[in-house]
Amino acid sequence: MESPFKGKTGLRRIFNAARYSMDGLRAAYRHEDAFRQEIWLTLVAVPLALWLGEGAVERALMIGSVLLVLVVELLNSAVEATVDRVSLERHELAKRAKDVGSAAVLLALLHAAVVWGLLLF
Repeated sequence: MESPFKGKTGLRRIFNAARYSMDGLRAAYRHEDAFRQEIWLTLVAVPLALWLGEGAVERALMIGSVLLVLVVELLNSAVEATVDRVSLERHELAKRAKDVGSAAVLLALLHAAVVWGLLLF
């Protein structure tokens, strides 16, 4: 069975997708403390990467590693919201899903730290 929300094509689909993406970014910023902190970190890190990176590749690696943290945080927030939507009861599978999402964010943060560390030091 297909979703009733599917079916738009062409430019309408692109405009809808862009609007949904902006809605998601706004919701994450409004409701997720970690995402808000990482946005502020990004606003500092991107100009620093442009200034400190020696060449396009270094700048791209530094900026990409920070953006990856945001992507993983958004996915983690989506998993957490879905788990909470299904049930607020404590359950081992719900805990595992949330813990795995948190671990993914941790690995993305470690990745960013390693990239920045290797390129700067």
